[in-house]
Amino acid sequence: RFRQMLVNLVLATDLMDKKLNQRRVARWEKCFSKSNGLESSTEESDRESSQPSIDLEATLILENLMQASDLSHLMQHWHIYRKWNKDFFLECSAAYMDGRVDNDPAEGWYKGEIGFFDFVVIPLAKRLSDSGAFGVVGSELSEYAAKNRYEWEEKGNEAVAEMVEYVREVSTIKELAPQQPL
Repeated sequence: RFRQMLVNLVLATDLMDKKLNQRRVARWEKCFSKSNGLESSTEESDRESSQPSIDLEATLILENLMQASDLSHLMQHWHIYRKWNKDFFLECSAAYMDGRVDNDPAEGWYKGEIGFFDFVVIPLAKRLSDSGAFGVVGSELSEYAAKNRYEWEEKGNEAVAEMVEYVREVSTIKELAPQQPL
């Protein structure tokens, strides 16, 4: 049982597999729509008979927690989101300039972030909040995700332009710097 849970938790970090994510969300909806959050029973017999349900709830919460740990910067203060967003943009730009990927991240970064907020981050934050497992923190995650999405919509094009300029500056400096033998 532990091994299966561990496998599920590792697989939960794969956000690019749409079918897997759809199944995960469907399991969440099925589990939590009938119980409307986490409800613990005080009766011993009730707890024993609902153990599979409790195990499923715990597994689903842990899977979503794994995703949140991967995406937590999107559900925190704007400046934290921007720092990690810039770092990821630089990583993607370096991969593009080195020929490891075909697409320039600057072309679509703005719209891609909005879609990512709308289809991944905000629904994830809402699930965490609605589960009740995180108390007030769940609501804060959801609020920050929505605020960052709004702020990105207002300031994202400017942010992308700044990041593109930074990449140009850094790549020019890198080209001018003497190459050191390893």
